Amino acid sequence: MPDQSDLPDHPGRSVQSGLTGSSEQSGLTGPSGPSGRESYGFELPLLLFAGFRSIIDELHAELARQGHPDLRPAHGFALQAVGPTGTTASEVGRRLGVSKQAAGKTIDRLQAVGYLERADDPADARRKLVRLTPYGVDALARSAAVFETLRARWAAELGAERLRQLEDDLRTMAPAAFFRLDVAGWFGG
Repeated sequence: MPDQSDLPDHPGRSVQSGLTGSSEQSGLTGPSGPSGRESYGFELPLLLFAGFRSIIDELHAELARQGHPDLRPAHGFALQAVGPTGTTASEVGRRLGVSKQAAGKTIDRLQAVGYLERADDPADARRKLVRLTPYGVDALARSAAVFETLRARWAAELGAERLRQLEDDLRTMAPAAFFRLDVAGWFGG
């Protein structure tokens, strides 16, 4: 958590209570406070990330209960990068936005726990393909089902129409090619 010297001076801001939660919980002054502001710019990305994190944490807790205790958030991006037909380690790295060596380490880990396998490329004997195993396919299928359950929970909590509007608003603000697999590389880079 940043200390006060890391953030611009805002009336009513209390770093002691942290940067997460509502403006009131974080010590930020709301509309009735001296600034008249409901929130500050830094809250938006933190709230978006907190929503993402809560969904991903719940997903992985459920996947662990369903027989996938070794799967980590970055692994989901890697499994998606491999895709249903398989690809090369170099291509996995490109899709993830990481080096071939970093992709190779992730592939090695996922192979060790049974999600991926390496096989000869039938089109080019010099190349190895990385492919999903049945266990990897099962993990992705279960992930899809859990995501649907989590979305239904958000709809029940927020209201279906409000959630649809939120999704529409995020689609409006996100770049056209918003579905990117290079999140882990982007965060680490």
